Amino acid sequence: MEWWRDTELLPQLPSEAWRMVGGITVVLLLATLVARLLRLLLARRQPHALIDNLNERIDGWWLIAIAFGLALLAGRPGVILLFALASLAALREFLAGDVAAAIPRALRWSSFGIVLPLQYLLLCGAAGLLFGSLIPLYVLLVLPLCGLLRGAAGKLWLSFRPLQAGLLLCVYGISHIPALLTLPGDEQQNTWLLVFLLLVVQVGDVLQYLWGKLAGRHPIAPRLSPAKTVEGTVGGILSACVLGAWLAPLTPFTTAAAAMISLLLGVLGFVGGLLLSALKRQRGIKDWGSLIPGHGGMLDRLDSLCLSAPVFYYLLRCGWSP
Repeated sequence: MEWWRDTELLPQLPSEAWRMVGGITVVLLLATLVARLLRLLLARRQPHALIDNLNERIDGWWLIAIAFGLALLAGRPGVILLFALASLAALREFLAGDVAAAIPRALRWSSFGIVLPLQYLLLCGAAGLLFGSLIPLYVLLVLPLCGLLRGAAGKLWLSFRPLQAGLLLCVYGISHIPALLTLPGDEQQNTWLLVFLLLVVQVGDVLQYLWGKLAGRHPIAPRLSPAKTVEGTVGGILSACVLGAWLAPLTPFTTAAAAMISLLLGVLGFVGGLLLSALKRQRGIKDWGSLIPGHGGMLDRLDSLCLSAPVFYYLLRCGWSP
């Protein structure tokens, strides 16, 4: 019954993985050194909003990198558990406060205690039809039926919508990241596909932030996300395309295909971030939480993956899997 020792669930990472770990470690060390020097030389150890935020962001990236590295070393069970916990934290943030209070307790607890764990448990085997349809069916059929049985109408029925959106974005969307490990084919290659997705989307997100700070002049959606600029968005997405092309040898993609897929992921990441920013603005909040230093809540870090992860998964499922 020791299924976690199954060789299919515990892939041996190739030597290239260790070189990438070394590269990421060097980048984080250099970023940490530069940020600490800026604090020492420019801020003179006094409070400085921009430099303090930069240091907090880098500290947050250390936590994220260590957590993900440990999950990869644990194999598929570790990756599934990591993203299941991430989905749990994100869903709690999405349904916090008055939003949660308006949702019937039975539906709220069944979503957290049954639907979310079941969605990730389905990944312990191969992600099949049930994995892809469980949450859409629950959102589109079960929740409306429960509303009808409760006689929900008007404002009461509107209270169900955050739960529907939260399950689709925070659980269904994010669960497609570890689902990449269940694709047909070589487990090591699937691991690289997962790393490809995370690096292209997350590094692209960071580069959009940096390009925006360095060259941003024209807001791209001032009413939804005033900090996002045309220059930052374009610069970040194009930089992500270059990164994706560079990572192409680790994937089944050609260099051109990797660049095009990175472009698609970058655009979807931007749209996902903008969608979640719009929901934050609608609720009158700046961040979804404070779980990750310098980044805000878990959902603030995962927003760019809510749409890009499922699209990438089904693109591979239909186009590049053997």
